[in-house]
Amino acid sequence: MRKWVALLIAIASYFIIHEGAHFVYALSTGAFKQIRILGLGVQIEPFLEKMSTFQFGIFNLLGPVSTIVISYILLAMTPKLVSLKSARFRAIGFYMTAVFLLVDPLYLCFLSLFIGGGDMNGIILILPEITVRALAGFIAMINIIIIIRHVLPKYRQSFHASQRNVSGV
Repeated sequence: MRKWVALLIAIASYFIIHEGAHFVYALSTGAFKQIRILGLGVQIEPFLEKMSTFQFGIFNLLGPVSTIVISYILLAMTPKLVSLKSARFRAIGFYMTAVFLLVDPLYLCFLSLFIGGGDMNGIILILPEITVRALAGFIAMINIIIIIRHVLPKYRQSFHASQRNVSGV
């Protein structure tokens, strides 16, 4: 149960950061229209007529950039997160780090081909699509390696250590 709750918190946090970046930019440009609830997610909708093509590209780019930046902040915080006494908070730290490291790079590289384009539709107005997909793919590969070699072992070690402490070993 702890894992599922932690994963749901990580996904909700991802949406808050990703869509929050869109929201702040739309507000700052005077182009905020509405927040739309779409199935399991949310989407910030701007008034397109109040944005230039470049502004719309930036609007779409800021969501993925913000989550990737947050992912590296979480990565830098891994030593602190794995030392938390609460297994629940450590699980949240792990899933947040993994979700933030993976979702947008995988989406921009590959998944957007199958899920309507989303942010990619605006980003390609200011950057070549092949460049965005290649860069996102490179970031995704690096982030997968980071998770496998750095994040997962540290969290596993912290969970095993806490289980030994609980069992009295």
